[in-house]
Amino acid sequence: MTAVSEQTGAWLEEFAKLPKAEPWIQELRERAYARFAELGFPTTHDEEWRFTNVAPIARSSFRSEPTYGKKRSAVPLDAEAHLGRYASFDQNAFVALNTAFLSDVTVRRVPAGTVLEEPIEITYETPEGAAAHPRTLILVGANAQCSIVETYKGDGAYFTNAVTEIVLGENAVVDHYKVQRESLEAFHVATMQVQVGRSANFSSHSIALGGALVRNDANAVLSEGSHATLNGLYIVNGTQHVDNHTVIDHAKPHATSHELYKGILDGTANAVFNGRIIVRKDAQKTDSKQTNKNLVLSDNAVIHTKPELQIHADDVRCTHGATIGQLDAESMFYLQSRGIGRKEARALLTHAFAQDIIDRVKVQSVKDDLERYLSEKLHEHAH
Repeated sequence: MTAVSEQTGAWLEEFAKLPKAEPWIQELRERAYARFAELGFPTTHDEEWRFTNVAPIARSSFRSEPTYGKKRSAVPLDAEAHLGRYASFDQNAFVALNTAFLSDVTVRRVPAGTVLEEPIEITYETPEGAAAHPRTLILVGANAQCSIVETYKGDGAYFTNAVTEIVLGENAVVDHYKVQRESLEAFHVATMQVQVGRSANFSSHSIALGGALVRNDANAVLSEGSHATLNGLYIVNGTQHVDNHTVIDHAKPHATSHELYKGILDGTANAVFNGRIIVRKDAQKTDSKQTNKNLVLSDNAVIHTKPELQIHADDVRCTHGATIGQLDAESMFYLQSRGIGRKEARALLTHAFAQDIIDRVKVQSVKDDLERYLSEKLHEHAH
């Protein structure tokens, strides 16, 4: 028995138990499952997964949660034109698996010209021992504006495998937040695929706090004159592992993108940041900036950071940088010379490092939660 069939066998049994869906969904599911069976789970031999070993996920057995999100209806028919059109399962086994188990889909529509004052809040909570495949489709019309807050949480050991597709019409403005607060025993794999319409503005803030083994893929395709901001904050300690992969695809000219990911690592935690910027042949006048900064608080924590530029146009401005550092000795000395204890000084400087990302959060409830989490976390370490 090959390793691939061994790993996918249990999933095939679960897949076979799924009730039949309407024809277009059934066809999509079957194509996705066939692709998953071909691909199998990625290994560290795959360049994209070099530093992230998903064997613990492949080896675990979870019961499927087909009635995930009991309060939501099945897939709305009008989603057919969009669902599965953006997040491709061709090369991504986890997207294939999510699509194979498509049952409920959270669909949110913001009609053209609408400005929503309150954020769209979507929360997924996975039960212990379950594998859940949350699927979200957000369609934002031309000139519409909204904020979106996606929250992931749960208790005990489980597996969340999420796919979110977001489509922005011309001149739309979307402010998106993903707050990952899974239990420390959970596995979390997620793909966000964003299609940014002409002159539209998309910003996303990925906050990764929980999970034993976490992989976030954030991908955005930019149209002419559009703008994308991808920000992230990951805080890991103990034996946690978090892997952030981002791809910003400048498909058309005159688009801009900014990216700032910051990580705080303690204990024997592992983190990965891989940020790729693609500038297509016709995407002249592209302006793109990417930064990854990491604060390593222990000698045993490990960070792998890999910025990548693929530039096929000549009239562009692209910069990237990555830093890995420890707490500044001078600042520590300064605070301690003012009578602040060593641990408190460490907590203050760590908080200051994260503040940069927190200050960019515009949804007050998310900001308050983040401030509270950080204070509690750093307070624990200070005593």
